Order: sequence, then structure tokens, then C-alpha cells
Amino acid sequence: MSQIQMQSPFLKALAAGPIVFDGAIGTQLYERGIYINKSFDDANLSRPDLVAAVHAEYVSAGAEVITTNTFSSNRIKLKRHGLEERAAEIALAGARIAREVAGDLALVAGSVGPTGRTPTMLTERELDEMRQAFREQIAALAEGGVDVIVLETFRQLAEIRMALEAAREVCDLPVIAQMSFDGERRTGDGADPERVAMLLADWGADVVGANCMEGPHVLYDVVVDMLSCGLPVIAQPNAGYPRKVDERLVYMATPEYFGVYARRFFKAGVRLVGGCCGTGPDHIRQVAAAARMLGGGRASVEVSTARMPRKEVEPECVQSQKAPTRLAEKIEAAHRSRAAGEPVSRENFVVSVEVNPPSGLRADRAIEAARMLVEGGVDVINIADGPRASVRMANWALGRMLQESLDIEVILHLCGRDRNLLGLQSDVLAFEALDLRNLVVITGDPPKVGDYPHATAVFDLDSVGILRMIDNFNHGVDPAGKPVGDATAFYCACGAEPAAADYERELRRLELKKAAGARFVMTQPVYDPAVLDRFLADIEHLDLPVLVGLLPLASARNAEFLHNEVPGMAVPLEVRERMRAAGTGQAARAEGVRIAQETLEAVGSRVAGAYIMPPFGRYEAALEILSCLPGYATT
Repeated sequence: MSQIQMQSPFLKALAAGPIVFDGAIGTQLYERGIYINKSFDDANLSRPDLVAAVHAEYVSAGAEVITTNTFSSNRIKLKRHGLEERAAEIALAGARIAREVAGDLALVAGSVGPTGRTPTMLTERELDEMRQAFREQIAALAEGGVDVIVLETFRQLAEIRMALEAAREVCDLPVIAQMSFDGERRTGDGADPERVAMLLADWGADVVGANCMEGPHVLYDVVVDMLSCGLPVIAQPNAGYPRKVDERLVYMATPEYFGVYARRFFKAGVRLVGGCCGTGPDHIRQVAAAARMLGGGRASVEVSTARMPRKEVEPECVQSQKAPTRLAEKIEAAHRSRAAGEPVSRENFVVSVEVNPPSGLRADRAIEAARMLVEGGVDVINIADGPRASVRMANWALGRMLQESLDIEVILHLCGRDRNLLGLQSDVLAFEALDLRNLVVITGDPPKVGDYPHATAVFDLDSVGILRMIDNFNHGVDPAGKPVGDATAFYCACGAEPAAADYERELRRLELKKAAGARFVMTQPVYDPAVLDRFLADIEHLDLPVLVGLLPLASARNAEFLHNEVPGMAVPLEVRERMRAAGTGQAARAEGVRIAQETLEAVGSRVAGAYIMPPFGRYEAALEILSCLPGYATT
């Protein structure tokens, strides 16, 4: 070990106690809209904001070492994307992004993965290409300021030895060497864990270990066998074995289960624990808790990425020349009015009421309901997209009917349940062509809650991914980065659950939605003003207009159902008791309206507007709620 290595912050931290690594990078980038036909590593150049957001979530979760988004940043791997000449640039950018986010809170590991070639089947010229690819990548990572090099997911001993030697040639940084084993606990060339650890130590690794594999229980036996080599050992398992659920591969190990095994790893003598495929910040939060129990780790913190560079619109991208929608203009004006402390009035408060499409062919009732609402002062009709996974007329059809017959603003829900990536793009382009430019982007209810529980769920993209896709179209490019001609001009809302069971995750998701292109928030129904007060205070830094969700209760039974069976909904006991005392029928419905009015009056001065969801098609209830505000007629 060189004198420089002995002074390494990484080795000093390793000597002090257990260390918490981060989890998967690729999985998190995919969830944020980086598609599988694109290079994840290229996001260091094209979407540094997304990469920074992933790193920040891991630091916030308690990771003491974050890994650069450079697993495939060697020119051999990048060649398939036509990016081989930018290999060093991509690796350098990845290191600098991670370094900036880590600050003084975490160390940075420069990720180096295999080239995909089998050394024993290559010519000497091809072997030299591999060596040079590793040298180039590792030198760029060192230049970018990483604290340690991590070689991960190697299957061939000959290749990881080549990478180790390259690291020693171009830098004095410590090196972690991790192999991946099959179900028989063997590498691609047949070596067992104990033999692998001995060889890696002999070749100059500072830390040895294993990553990937089927899950914590399988990796546990592998890394325990590696402990005898005398070097610190690292374990980074997948989140279990992936299974197909609703046509998607889902990693099944829960964060809690991951935390149980993290404690076992640490107690067995493993010094560093993190995650691989399928793991996320919630898994790492459990690892950090396990480390703290044994004198290592650190508490979770909040990390901002505001100082990180965001992707600028490239020169070839275009901006739409269309005027903003009437809804966009009024919401932004209402948001400014609230910030200025102006009192609520009909002119500076936005009201959206949900009118569902018919379950058959006739839309007369929905059209007449919309007419009544607009005449009563409602600004926009909100049209759901197969609510509760029910079969209804496509919401864009009703939206177009309302525009043509009443000349009113509509806002369409758009979810990923029923559309794959191709269908989503086609529909978005059609919406623009039909001048349906106000959208509420949501992930969508699973089919099992609706009329056809065995219908196939798609979910190629969640709400964050859909927002990012639309934001690309608003800049004149499709998800693959291909120009599409004219830019779209969508004004997008996102959903939020002020009473979410995992409230911290809800706040993190909202930050991601804003970064992906959301312009305002429409909340789930709220029955406790204190819950909304907390939510509004916690998202104030996002500077997003909010339309508070109001769903007037129809009965005590309705209140109990919403409280106990609908995710993200919380009806306080006091409110449920009021509904029970009100009895049934008209008296109960009137009490439900009064409760909604009380919420609106309590928070109206802090929100841009209201999003009213009348129950069971009783649209007049929306106007009854509004009668408590200045400028709205009493019904």
C-alpha cells in the first residue's frame, strides 16, 4: 500500500467502522424516464440533473459511499451506442456529478464494469484494446475526483485482473474488486468464492467482495466464504430474484427484508454493504439503520441538487409558439395572488370539477353537468382516465365534445396503466392535434381494483416517466431524442397525497415530478386542514401552484370506506363521527358539503384553487361547496 493510499479518506473511513454503499443506479434512472434503448451512462452528459437526483436520494437515505453512473463508460461498451469517442468525457462527467452531490456527506466510488468480452477468446490486439479501455475510463474517474475505484459485476477472473492492473497503472486510489457468481456459487470461469478472494488479494485489491446474484440470502454464503482472505469484504446483493408481475419484472425483496440481511452481513464480519439491481433508497435506508446498530453508518439527511446543472434545451430543439392555455394563465395568476397575500375572489381562484365520461355511448348527462358547472363559476372540467380501473368512454372524446359544444377548458387525466410506450406517445401527439393541452399525469390504478381484474396492466412508464416524455415533446423531441418537428405546448399537473402513509417518499416523488415537467399539483381529497398545512409548508420550496382536492362525503359508510380502503386518503375520527351523527340521505350529504367548505375556508388563502370530485355524479354538490367563497352564488 502506497503512502498516498494510507492517507485515503476511504481507507480511513473503512478502518473506523461499517460502511454503507448506495444501491442501483440504472434502475433508478429507468424509473425517471431514461429508456432502455439509450445509454444510461450518457445521462451524465444529457441529463446530469437526473443522475444528481439519484445520488442525492441515496445520500439522503444514509449512503456513505455513492457510486458514479459509469458502469458501462468504457469505449467498448459505448460503441453500441455510437459513443465510444466520448468515453472519457462521460466517465469524467459522471465522477464530477457524484463528487458535487456527495460534498462532505459521502465518499465517491468510481464504477467500472466489464467490457462484455471474454479475454480467453481474444487476440492480443483485442486484449490491448480492453486494457486501454480500462485505463482511459479509470484515469477519467480519478481526474473527476473519486475516492476509490470499484470494479463490479465481473464474471471472468482474467478480465478483472486486467482492470485491477489498469487501475494500478493510472492512479494511486484504493480499489474494490467485486465478482458476480452464478447459482452454483461459481464465476464464469469456474472459481469458488474463497479462491476468488485469495486471487484478488494477491493481485492488489484493497477490498474484495461480490455483487448482483439472486438476492441477499444467496450472496450471504458467498461473501462469508471470502472473509478468510484477510481483506475487508463488501456485499451488494440484488433486491431478490426478479419475478414477472403484471408483465413487468419486479424485484421481490422488501427494504425490511434487506435490512435484516444487512445486519447479518455486518455481524458476520462484512465491512461494506450496499445494493445492486432492483434496490433503491428505501433499501439503503435499512442498511444504514443496520450499520448504526453496530457503530457505523450515519443518520439520514436531506440533500439538495439545486446546484447541479440541468439539461439545457439543445440548439436543435424548438419551443412551441402557441399561447398558453386559459387554465395555465389563470393558475399562474392565482399562484401570484396567493404569494402577494391577496384575498380569494372568483377572479383569482381556480376551480376544477371532475366529470367522468359515460360508461356507454351517450354523453348528454356529462355535457349538461359541465354546462351547469361552468355557468356556476367553474373554470375547468376535469376528466378522469378510466377511474378505479373502470371501463368508460375515452376521456379525450368527452373532452373534445365539451370543447366543441360549450367552448370550455378541459383537463384530461393521463395514466400509464393501459398504454405502452408507443401508445402513450401516439395519444400525446393526438391530444396536441385536438388542442387538448391541459393534462393531469398519474400512474393509474391497477386493473385488479376495477371491472376486469385479470386485464393486463402495462405501466411501461409511471407518472414521472410520462411527465418526462411530455416535457421532451414540449421541446420538440421524442423519448429517443429524435426531433419531431413542431413542439407541443402541454400544461401538466401531477397528483399528490398529503396524507400518504409514506409521507417522505411522497415528498421525494413530488420533487421528481417537478423536475420532470409538472407545473402544478392536484391533491387527493383532504379532510384535515392540519394535514394540508403540513404538506403546503413542506413543499413551499418547490414553488408549485396547488389545487386542493375536495370530495364531499356522502355518508358515514362512505367516510369509513375512504379512510380504510383507499390508499392516500385519511378521514379523521372527528369527521367520521360527524358523518355518523348526521344520519343518512340529504342530511348526511349536507354535512359532507359543510366539511368540505370548512377545509376550503381553512386553506383557501394558501392555494391557487380547488379540485372538486362530486360523489356519485351529484355535480350540484360542487357549486354548494363553492358558495362559501366570495363571488360564487349560493345554490
